Amino acid sequence: MVEAQKVSSLVTGGAASAGPPLGPALGPLGVNIMEIIKAINDKTKDFEGMKVPVTVSVFPDTKKWEIEIGIPSAAALLLKEAGVQKGTGTPGTAWVGDITIDSVVKVAKTKLEKSYASSLKSVAKTIVGTCLSLGIKVEGKTPKEITAEINEGKWDSKLN
Repeated sequence: MVEAQKVSSLVTGGAASAGPPLGPALGPLGVNIMEIIKAINDKTKDFEGMKVPVTVSVFPDTKKWEIEIGIPSAAALLLKEAGVQKGTGTPGTAWVGDITIDSVVKVAKTKLEKSYASSLKSVAKTIVGTCLSLGIKVEGKTPKEITAEINEGKWDSKLN
């Protein structure tokens, strides 16, 4: 069996096109580029407007292909939850958004399977740390205050 040729790229969710970087990389492999682009857009439409890592594996002897969709960065997921385009320019002093603990849990669950962390609670603390650098408050509190509450067990009902 011939080794699959892999083409990896960051695409905008639901908006991949046959132009660079995918088109020129897939062209020489002799596959139907539009078919692959359509499949990528179907699989990434939930991440609309976010950068999503995508890997297309093409088997040269059969022209069969598979698409693997990665998960956008925690920062991209948090900005979407907060409904803001970009983070603050001055972390810790200026705040651009506020999300609920449920949003933190949602992002943490999305990231958990690809994380090396052993529990949802530890992933949630990492996510809250990302909130700090983006300038996003959680439940109206600073990430430092929320982390202390998580450590005290205040949010255990949501994090177990």
